[in-house]
Formats: sequence, C-alpha cells, structure tokens
Amino acid sequence: MVIELPWPPSVNHYWRRQGSRYFVSSEGKAYKDSVYYLCAQYRGLFKPCDRLSLFIDAYPPDKRRRDLDNLIKAIQDSLQYAGVYEDDSQIDCLTIKRNALRENKIIVTITEIL
Repeated sequence: MVIELPWPPSVNHYWRRQGSRYFVSSEGKAYKDSVYYLCAQYRGLFKPCDRLSLFIDAYPPDKRRRDLDNLIKAIQDSLQYAGVYEDDSQIDCLTIKRNALRENKIIVTITEIL
C-alpha cells in the first residue's frame, strides 16, 4: 500500500499537556481526521496478526531544520486511527527518509513482512 499524506504536526504540536494529563491537540486531531478520510480504501487492509514494514518518504515544506523522528508518532497514530492496521506495535521495520524536494507531503509505503 502506498499513500500520500499531508505533512504532519511535529510531536511538539501533536501532544498537549494539562497538569499530569497528556492529550492530542486540536492540530493533532485535525491531522488524524484528514488521514482517516484519505485512507478510507485501505481500512482493514492489514489483519491484527500481520507484521508490517513502514517506509516514510518525507518531503518537507521548507528548508527549516527538523528532527525526522518528531513526525513518526503522528503518522503511526493517524494510520492506526484510520483503521489501516489495528496497532502500531505491528510495525517491525520502520524507515524514514528526508527528500530535498520541498513539496509539503509524506508518502507512506506499508508492506506485510512475510
């Protein structure tokens, strides 16, 4: 499965904290909702027992310095929320690559590990 997603909020914008409670921010919820609708055709594609490989091709919106690992959680949580897979613990292989092109998108490739 290959899907193009919008650029996600970083982990710093995805999560909010109030006292000792952590929750997904409104920006994070909006991102999860957009991924939910984009992934409609992939819902239920992978079964709970499937082991998965996730490749993230990142096309940043600009030249600012970014930590790529700050993108991973929002993408994984959103794909889980969209029903592509049951739980992100199914992912056994995770690769993320930054591209030089400034296109403001993420291309995700998910394959079953046989």
